[in-house]
Amino acid sequence: MPDGAEGFAPTKTIGKTVEVRGYIGSSARFGNRRRAIGVASGLTDKQSRGQPPDPTGFIAQNLRLEAVPAVPEISLYTAHSGSGLWRLTGREGPSPYWAYRWAGGTVLARYLLDEPGAVRGKRVLDLGAGSGIVGIAAAMRGAASVVAAETDPNGIAALKLNAAANGVAVTPIGDDLLDGTAPDVELVLVGDLFYEAALAERVTRFLDRCLAEGIACLVGDPGRTPLPLHRLALIAEHAVPDFGGGHGGLSGVYRFVKDPSERS
Repeated sequence: MPDGAEGFAPTKTIGKTVEVRGYIGSSARFGNRRRAIGVASGLTDKQSRGQPPDPTGFIAQNLRLEAVPAVPEISLYTAHSGSGLWRLTGREGPSPYWAYRWAGGTVLARYLLDEPGAVRGKRVLDLGAGSGIVGIAAAMRGAASVVAAETDPNGIAALKLNAAANGVAVTPIGDDLLDGTAPDVELVLVGDLFYEAALAERVTRFLDRCLAEGIACLVGDPGRTPLPLHRLALIAEHAVPDFGGGHGGLSGVYRFVKDPSERS
């Protein structure tokens, strides 16, 4: 288990699907350890009564602002062994994907920083933004505007802190966009959203609607099982770390295409 994976069990790889015990897909829940509740555990009286702490203050105080491996230009608030994230997320809250570094977002951010022409002057959507690393990279390389879609309110708090720490402007929204119309942007960036079959199908349909409106789409992923490779044209590869150390090879950046014949 890497430093920072507090509350998680070690990862396993099944095919190329990353599985973490207690944290699988979008329906899993964070944390699998019993803890005492109350002052002895570091909770305030308000939190002991079941009210969650303010996420912005909690993240700033309990997560570490650290440079991202393979993307040292960007620093993110990242969980560590003493973060106690369960105090923020609760036992039944959404899994805190935003508190950890994932290969798809990392490789896509690396690509954008290396190839600023991909985003310069464009209106950009970071879909399923998590920590905001991809949107932050786009903003750092001159995107005209960056909207970051993240459905977890705690993730939005982290995203705002991360953007401020890196000195860029990113506009977060908390809506689930996948079943809606194509957004008013010129480029959609997708990191680490193809980890579960049902979600992958929804993302693919959304990106199809984007393509139909002339919106370019880039995907970053380490090659997890639900990735629709027949719809992706590889444009870059980098060796980047993944959460849990479950992926040691190259991760790819892809252009999402309408026709498989466009892959070459």
